[in-house]
Amino acid sequence: MSLAESSKLNKIVKQQYLDLPQGDKVQATYVWIDGSGEGLRSKTRTLDSELKSVQDVPEWNFDGSSTFQSEGSNSDMFLIPVALFRDPFRKDPNKLVLCEVLKHNKQPAETNLRDRCRRIMSLVEKEHPWFGMEQEYTLLGTNRHPFGWPRNGFPGPQGPYYCAMGADKAYGRDAVEAHYRACLYAGVNICGTNAEVMPAQWEFQVGPCEGITMGDHLWMARYILHQVCEDFGLIASFDPKPIPGSWNGAGCHTNFSTQDMRQEGGLEVIEAAIERLAKRHHYHIRAYDPKGGLDNVRRLTGQHETSNIDEFSASVANRGCSIRIPRAVGDDKKGYFEDRRPSANCDPYIVTEALVRTCLLKEEGDEPAHYTQ
Repeated sequence: MSLAESSKLNKIVKQQYLDLPQGDKVQATYVWIDGSGEGLRSKTRTLDSELKSVQDVPEWNFDGSSTFQSEGSNSDMFLIPVALFRDPFRKDPNKLVLCEVLKHNKQPAETNLRDRCRRIMSLVEKEHPWFGMEQEYTLLGTNRHPFGWPRNGFPGPQGPYYCAMGADKAYGRDAVEAHYRACLYAGVNICGTNAEVMPAQWEFQVGPCEGITMGDHLWMARYILHQVCEDFGLIASFDPKPIPGSWNGAGCHTNFSTQDMRQEGGLEVIEAAIERLAKRHHYHIRAYDPKGGLDNVRRLTGQHETSNIDEFSASVANRGCSIRIPRAVGDDKKGYFEDRRPSANCDPYIVTEALVRTCLLKEEGDEPAHYTQ
């Protein structure tokens, strides 16, 4: 059976089984980040009663040798539940469980960036750091070709597709709408969506979220998107530059503010934070994509609404800068700023951690500092 055939299995037949009563049992799907730092894995178990909080979820384990996370000779890895969401696919009382991954010695796995992010966020709780992340992605067919594009060519040049309507401009809206509603049902703090500049490219926004919850909610929104796309026979790509040439790449623009930035006179605090960011540009570039900048170098060219990867810039209402201060923030003299450098496939835990380290903990240099707690 081909990928295309598999994606067309009869969903109506499937639904008649999902409608069957499940008694007092609950299905809990454990979700985790694999050894690539970008992929998500999941597996499901039956529990005896509905889960009221993440503390009710038992720890579990998995074979790390099959997820690029351990050797076969010592393959057991531990799943530590950290966030609980409603399951939009099986519906209540079933749950999605976001997990951290620990190695056999109970130390964080290499791609478990949440553990360190959580510790950094605990140092700045009184500052109430808020984040909002704008996740861009591209819908592909199972042949890895952008959905809706001509089989052997290209659509018309960019211009008519951003926030557009019509079957000749908006490719894949059904999957986008399904994802939006599934996130709302799950309890993900999704706050919007829109068609992007390149045809078949879309964006959803998550936030505002405080501290560690930003990464939790964005990762779960990505997981839900992947599973929704399964039902539509589509692939959601977070490649920062899926189509070379004169086409927009895909980023994950990150909006950031602190309590002081949101109060009267906050623009001065924003400007001071931007000065610190300017001195630490290369540290952030390395943190902002899973390959230390090698993915983002294809996207941050200085064209197609990006800054140049080798240069730092900041301005009001300029989408060609590293840091954009929204026009309303410039007028109100308070609010937030937007870091436009993170790639679509970034890990939100390290992006938010990096912003806190530079802007609140006032770190300098190209390496993160170590703290004893």
